Amino acid sequence: MIKNKDIIITGLQGWDSKIGSNAINIALEFSKQNRVLYVNYPLDRLTAIKQKNNPVIIKRKKINKGLAQDIIKINENLWTFYPRTILESINQIKPDFVFDYLNKINNKRYAKQIKAAIKRLNFKDYILFNDSDFYRSFYLKEMLKPQLYVYYIRDNLIVCDYYKKHGHEYEKKLIEKADIIVTNSSYLADYAKQFNKNSFDVGQGCDLKKFNIDLIKNPPVDIKDIKKPVIGYAGALKSLRLNINLLIHIAKAKPEWNIVLVGPEDDNFKNSKLHELKNVYFLGNKKPDEIPAYIAAFDVAINPQILNEITIGNYPRKIDEYLSMGKPVVATKTKTMEKFSEHCYLAKNNDEYIYFIEKALNENSPEKEKAREKFAGTHTWENNVSEIYKRINKFINKL
Repeated sequence: MIKNKDIIITGLQGWDSKIGSNAINIALEFSKQNRVLYVNYPLDRLTAIKQKNNPVIIKRKKINKGLAQDIIKINENLWTFYPRTILESINQIKPDFVFDYLNKINNKRYAKQIKAAIKRLNFKDYILFNDSDFYRSFYLKEMLKPQLYVYYIRDNLIVCDYYKKHGHEYEKKLIEKADIIVTNSSYLADYAKQFNKNSFDVGQGCDLKKFNIDLIKNPPVDIKDIKKPVIGYAGALKSLRLNINLLIHIAKAKPEWNIVLVGPEDDNFKNSKLHELKNVYFLGNKKPDEIPAYIAAFDVAINPQILNEITIGNYPRKIDEYLSMGKPVVATKTKTMEKFSEHCYLAKNNDEYIYFIEKALNENSPEKEKAREKFAGTHTWENNVSEIYKRINKFINKL
């Protein structure tokens, strides 16, 4: 446990993000025992122009003009801060030295605003926790001089198109100079260890209170009449992360199974042959509070993840959601998924998916359901942050 410290969090997602954020959950947990300043990403010039009608951008512009508060108190120990500055949009600039020069200017603008907020809140000897922001927060260790600089990796972002020009080299250098690196998967921890031995897998936290089978009274109208067995997936249907061909293979090989997909589709899913198959049901996007009721109606839950540079190291939170409801789970085998091997069936190919789904249907039991629920219940934000504290304390004690 770390108590009575000041902690500053920077990162890629704002407090007003609609999709949620690990960093927000971590900030809330930090604030139970410490003072926390959650710094929202600054507005950049190109976004301000292109998304001028976006309510989030309109709000940021009002804050920049002094027409709305820049520091908002969330709870007794937690504040969120909107920097009153605008950064240059430099990602497409190719010469490394020009990009670095302009990025340093951006970091100075950002740091100046954070320093002003620190002074107003009287933060002292603070820990800086950076959630994957290896551009805007690259020079903050030198500019803010924190007691400790923690870099947090939760996705393999450097393989994404946006970061391909400069991301690999920038993240590598940031990992090298950070005091501690914490990640949510062993794959990402191994990657970071190449550049800094103080790199650790601290696992993932989840808020599973709503994912409780006992809270579900009735199945949703659009799933209750679908004939069993129901093989289900709940989440965004993105071809970058999910294997469309695998789903087609399962549906064709087992026409007596009904494949139910709950979530918004990207264009590849919308135009796929899945829509031509009679035993595949697309139920559309649902509100977060509605998702547990759909999972409750699954006989087997699946995560048909496609293996690529983006997915291979990620921690799929939906697995904990499935398990929290006691559901048998069949998922693509990855290094991260190995920690779930006692409670999930891990498939390496299409045929293994068929085999394990059949196995899951045949050998499910109340005892197995309870074991899954218990296991998922250990993946709390409290336990996740406890692991982060453990690494921070160990480093501080060496100073």
